[in-house]
This record gives sequence, C-alpha cells and structure tokens, in this order.
Amino acid sequence: MVPLLIVLGVVVVVVMMVVGMYNALVQMRVSFQNAWSQIDVQLKRRHDLIPNLVETAKGYMTHERGTLESVTKARQMAVDASSIQDKLAAENMLTSTLRSLMAVAENYPNLKADQTMLRLQEELTTTENKIGFARQYYNDEVSRYNTAIQTFPNSIIAGQFAFQPAEFFKLDDVAERNVPQVKF
Repeated sequence: MVPLLIVLGVVVVVVMMVVGMYNALVQMRVSFQNAWSQIDVQLKRRHDLIPNLVETAKGYMTHERGTLESVTKARQMAVDASSIQDKLAAENMLTSTLRSLMAVAENYPNLKADQTMLRLQEELTTTENKIGFARQYYNDEVSRYNTAIQTFPNSIIAGQFAFQPAEFFKLDDVAERNVPQVKF
C-alpha cells in the first residue's frame, strides 16, 4: 500500500508541475498578445490624427496634392493591415510618407505657424513616442515568452500543446528605427 501511495504522490506532483508550466506559458502568451494590442491602440491614435493633419495642411499646400494623397493612401493601408508583418510594412510606409509631408510643410511658413498644425504635431510626436514604448514592451514580452517555450522543461510542455514562437516587432529599414522628426 505504501509503494502505491508513493507512486500516486509522484504522479500527482508531476501532473501539478505540468499544469503549472502550462498555465505559466498561457499567461505569457496572453501577456505578449496584450502588448500587441497596446501597439494597436497607439497605431489607431496615430491613424486618427493623420486625417486632421492632412486637412490642416491642405489649405496651405494646394500645390502638394500628391504628397497629401500619398499620406492618405499609406494611412488607409496601415488601417487595413491585419497581420504583424502587414502592419509593420504598412506602418513603415506611413512613417515614410509622414516624413515627406513634414519635409514639404517646411516650405510653408504660415502652415508651420498654424496653431492647429502645432497642436497636431505635438500629438503626433507624443503618439510616436508611445508607439515606440509599446513596441519595446511587446518585444520584451515576446522575448520572455519565446525564452520560456524554448527552455527545459517548458519546451516539452510547449511542444506537446503546440505553443509557437511569437514574432518580434522589428523594422527592416535602418532609417525607420528613428522617431520621425516633425518640425513646424
């Protein structure tokens, strides 16, 4: 009877360890998914600011229609992107077109002095900073999760329950790694 209780005790301990490891992996997965949703929140804010920025600039920049259309098109592509890779590519394009808009806006002194444009510029700068922090937090959570599913003994549980490595949010273009310089 005693050997049976010892075996049963060992089985219970092993099952509890497996459940604990599984639950920890699930919590880490939910945590990095939450971090991604925080990036989405900031990107939505950015996307919401852009139409106001374009409308404000339109009145001053009548000869720069192509630039304004490019920003609007890039914004729509970013809004429509669904996967992390699609969002990354669309956001890179949007950042590039915003830089073009800001460079063109430098040629319009009245636009640079417009209070609405100044306010939008400040909000955009703040949002860009928040996006950067959200990306950093997301990558930290992905790193923690990926490390957990690849280390022993979690790797055994991760393999049995099909935990897949998460993708880091990374920028391919070195120039895109910098916060856009918005100057008015």
